[in-house]
Parts: sequence; C-alpha cells; structure tokens
Amino acid sequence: MKIKVMIPLLLIFLFSNICSVEMMAAANDQRISSPNIVVIFIDDLGYADIGPFGADGYTTPNLDQMAKQGRRFTDFVASTAVCSASRIALLTGCNHRRVGISGALGPTSKFGINSEEMTLAELCKQKGYATACFGKWHLGVQQQFLPLQHGFDQYYGLPYSNDMWPYHPNFVDLPADSPKLKNNYPPLPLFDGNKVVDAEVDPEDQTRLTTAYTERAVEFIEKNHERPFLLYLPHSMVHVPLYVSEKFAGKSGAGLFGDVMMEVDWSVGQINAVLKKYGLAENTLVIFTSDNGPWLSYGKRAGSAAPLREGKGTMFEGGYRVPTLMKWPGKIPADTTCVELASTIDIFPTVAKLIGGQLPDHRIDGHDIRPLMFGDADAGSPHTHFPCYYKGGELQAIRDAQFKLVFPHKYRSLNGRNGKDDGKPIKYDQNLAKFALYDLRADVGETTNVAEQHPEVVAKLVRYADEVRKDLGDRLTKTTGAGVRPAGRVSAK
Repeated sequence: MKIKVMIPLLLIFLFSNICSVEMMAAANDQRISSPNIVVIFIDDLGYADIGPFGADGYTTPNLDQMAKQGRRFTDFVASTAVCSASRIALLTGCNHRRVGISGALGPTSKFGINSEEMTLAELCKQKGYATACFGKWHLGVQQQFLPLQHGFDQYYGLPYSNDMWPYHPNFVDLPADSPKLKNNYPPLPLFDGNKVVDAEVDPEDQTRLTTAYTERAVEFIEKNHERPFLLYLPHSMVHVPLYVSEKFAGKSGAGLFGDVMMEVDWSVGQINAVLKKYGLAENTLVIFTSDNGPWLSYGKRAGSAAPLREGKGTMFEGGYRVPTLMKWPGKIPADTTCVELASTIDIFPTVAKLIGGQLPDHRIDGHDIRPLMFGDADAGSPHTHFPCYYKGGELQAIRDAQFKLVFPHKYRSLNGRNGKDDGKPIKYDQNLAKFALYDLRADVGETTNVAEQHPEVVAKLVRYADEVRKDLGDRLTKTTGAGVRPAGRVSAK
C-alpha cells in the first residue's frame, strides 16, 4: 500500500523538478535573447561636450571608458533640433513631422503624443520587459500623454523643459506690475507616476534632479535585474538653467557647465556600475546620445558644437548632429568608430529586431542599424536620404550619407559673437541661408558650396526633397503631406 502511494509522489517530485529546470532554462534563454536596453538622453548636449568627442577644460572619465568599451557614432543625428519633436522621434522611430509634433510643447499645450503611436516602451512590453522613464518627458503634460499611459511602468521627472517656470530669465527681473508677466510660465511640477509630488519646483529642487533621476534608475535596475528591462533616462541637464548638486559644485574648474557635465558623467558611471554589479553588462545595450545641439545664446552656460556649424534651433550640423556612444560587450566592437549616417529614429526598429518585437502596422521612418552597431564589414548607412526640418514644418535641407543640400531659409545665428555667463541669453541675429550643397565628409563645418561641382547630386537630392514634401508636407510649399498622422489632443471632458 505504501509503495503504491510513494510511486505517484515520486513521479510528482520528478515532474516538478523537471518543470523547474525547464523554467530556469527558459528564463535563461529569455535573458540571452532579450537584452536589456538603456537609453541615456541628454538635453541640449553639444557635439564637443564629452571627452570622446573633444571636450576641453573638464573630464568625462565614465564616458571615456564607455567609448573604449564600445563604439562612437560621429554622424548620428536627431530628427530635428528642438525638444518635443526630437523626443517623439526617438520613442516612435518616426520623423517628428509624421507624428504631428514639430516644436517644444509648453505647460498649457493641448497637444501631446497620440495614443495610436507605439512607443519604445510599448514595443518592449510585448516581450514582458519592465519599463521606466526617469527625467524630462516633454510629450504632453495632461495625464493622457504622460509615460504611464504609453508603456512605462514607472515615471519620475519633469513633464517639460526645466526653464519653463516662473524663474525664466525673460520674466524673473520684471516688476510685479509688468504686463509681460501675463505670459510667464506657471509653477514647474515634478511627477511621480501620474501624481504631482512637488507642485512648485524651485532652484534648490533642481540641484537634486540629476542625482534623483540616477538613484531611481539604479533602484529600477536592482529591482528588475532578473528580468529584461528598458530604462529611458532623459536627463533635464544640460538644458539651461544649469543646476548641479553640492557634491560636484565647483569641482570641474571649468565653471558651472563643467560641473554639470561632471555630474552627468557620474550618472553614466552609476548606471554602468550597477549593470556590472549584477552581471548584466554583457546582456545590456547602453546608448548615450542627445536630443539636439547646444543653445549657443547662453554663452558659457551652453556647450560647444565644434567643429560643426551653428547649434540648437537650426538644421545646420551643429543643431541636430549629436555625440553618440553605444556599448554592448561582446556584441559591439570595443574602441571603434562608425562614420556612417544613422539617427535616433533608428533606435526603435533596431530594438525591435534585437528583442523580436512586432513593429506597428503604420509606417515608421527608422531603420535597423545592427550592421553599423556590430561593425559588420562594408556596412553602410540605411538612409538613402534624410530630411532636415525645423520651425513649422519647413523643409530646410535634405541630405544623404555624404552630401547635404540646403534650401533658402531664415535661421538664427550669433554670427561669431559669444554669449555671457550670467544665465541670460543674448539676442540672435536672423540670417538667410542660400541654396547650397555641402560635402559633409570633406567639409563637416558646411563652409564651402560645391553645388556647381556636383549638379547630379543636386538633382538627386531635389528629387528626394519633392518626395519628402509630398509625404511629410512643407509650410513654404503649402503641402500638408499625405503621410502625416495627427498629434494627440486633450480629451474632451
């Protein structure tokens, strides 16, 4: 009788252990086939603001180490040169024009990310990833637009730029009875999830932001180290006004900007350290990049786009070409450089391929850049052309992997003048760009018009531009664009 009872119990025991082993193997297989994704997105970081791209006057040892362990991308561009538009492009894999957001959304904006768009977080959720966003969102402040409604499990940060507050330099020194104050910004809120946890962020609060975002990010990795995760870390810095924690204040010897960059570099070090602590480095793709170039009118409070032309708010190379590093030991070749054209819009489809995710049914504009990431022999840019949009949907330029055709347009410039170091911007001049072709491989500073030498290239890029205008529209030609989808609107109450 005992034997009859014991045999079923033994079978149950063996079966449960076999299932346990199979479950562990499946979990291990998922870790191998589902790399963690970390995207560190800096605000207004200039091309020459980190050591691997020529920073001078301060050091960025953690970013230097990341470059040695990974790959520099020297022709990596954002969709455009302004905050909200650049961010929605990163998260959806689309040119910002396609998804209906072309500028920087303010605190009272009635627009935001459309719920019909698939975000990077929603893509990763298909495969059971834990997802988090810690930092600046800037894709709509109303709850329907916030991260938790778009695939993120956690969110902590500012809903828009840190200068959109009552302390903005355009308003802070005005007398109390100034009529201009009616246009001032409301108090700046800090969110935790969908809840405002600090309704009036003040300067002291801003000194803690970089550290707070980093600590949240580290805690998130620690909590989810046994499952695949997506960490999106869009820092508020180095967007003006600049703030730094006490532990870095005055430490760089290069002024406030250098101090802030030291703290940003420290943040990168913290992320890489916790990945190493839990043995995750070899199964984690870490991407470090920026939304656009430096806000040059702020002088020493802004970074440098050298050797590129102009900065944020223009579609010259200094406005939208951003310093980019990617690290994944054993996958991305160490201490290498990619000179081919790639973009933030390529991150979304590349991650989809890496994790086996299903792309949305609607059109996206990015491409899988794994061959460039992994250093495949003879890998070239997947972009036959790349449109350069700014301000109201005006197609200002179009480029391919080598040449850039600039159309006549107005653009802002300091024309060689230097800004100050008092936290207040100087006024831009308004210039007129002429029709010109630049060979970006020979002349990255866009100084010499070679249109007459390459009429066939001009003709090709003009054809591409006509295709883009039909697809994405153009304010100057009064073309709406057949491929444009609407931004989200505030839901009716």
